[in-house]
Amino acid sequence: MPTRLAGARRRRAVWEVSLIGTAIVLYFGVRGLMETRTDLAFRNADRVVDLERSVGVFAEPQLQSAVLPHNWLVEALSYVYIYGHWPVLALTLLWLIVRHRHEYSRFRNAMLISGAIGLVIFAVFPVAPPRFLAWYGFVDTVTEQTSAYRVLQPPAFVNQYAAVPSLHFGWNLLIGIAWATLAGHWLVRLFGWLMPLAMLAAIVLTANHYLFDGLAGGAIALLALLAATRLARRRPAQTPVRRPPAEPPPVPPSAAERSPAISGVSTTRTPRCGRQEP
Repeated sequence: MPTRLAGARRRRAVWEVSLIGTAIVLYFGVRGLMETRTDLAFRNADRVVDLERSVGVFAEPQLQSAVLPHNWLVEALSYVYIYGHWPVLALTLLWLIVRHRHEYSRFRNAMLISGAIGLVIFAVFPVAPPRFLAWYGFVDTVTEQTSAYRVLQPPAFVNQYAAVPSLHFGWNLLIGIAWATLAGHWLVRLFGWLMPLAMLAAIVLTANHYLFDGLAGGAIALLALLAATRLARRRPAQTPVRRPPAEPPPVPPSAAERSPAISGVSTTRTPRCGRQEP
């Protein structure tokens, strides 16, 4: 039995590594494709701006201009953008594996499904991020405020033209849902509610994504979570092995059962002289 369990765990580990490896290969394949389509990415960025203007929500330059005079706020938003994504994502997946293993596969599948949808959109509709559109008044505050962005996310390993959808926000929304619904302490659940909102503010106010990107990333993440939830419900449940009940211990006879009168033995005593007593 221990050998069988160890083999199952090894197969699960190989499966997890294979999934992650496949996702990485696809990501870099799409990234290499984007390097030759920069003109299309900038034209699509103008289309996103025109779309937001048509519905009256192109306010990103004004919002960032209101934040720029406050250095502490700019730095805080930059650090939320950098350290609030991959480190929190890794910590959340580890927490799910250790404390809520039955929910881990659901959120992992939601990330994989949304990531696959994102890769298709990145390939078909590349979009340059706002930080590349300086003529609109955008400022790349992450790069200006800290060098950690270049250390943790080198340009050689990052798709520079994958603004739409924002999985930076979409995946944070997923892990926020995990903390808000599965955590025990109310402070941790509050973190699950506030963390996606903080990331949405960070991706917009640091000029890394448009408002449209966040809405698209959040919608795709929620649809992926719905699909992963349905897949989990269709998975056949493991029927627990029922052991036969143990035989109850023998019940000792009652006093009445131990009585000779009940068992048919006469209680009349016969005297030694042979005369029966009345």
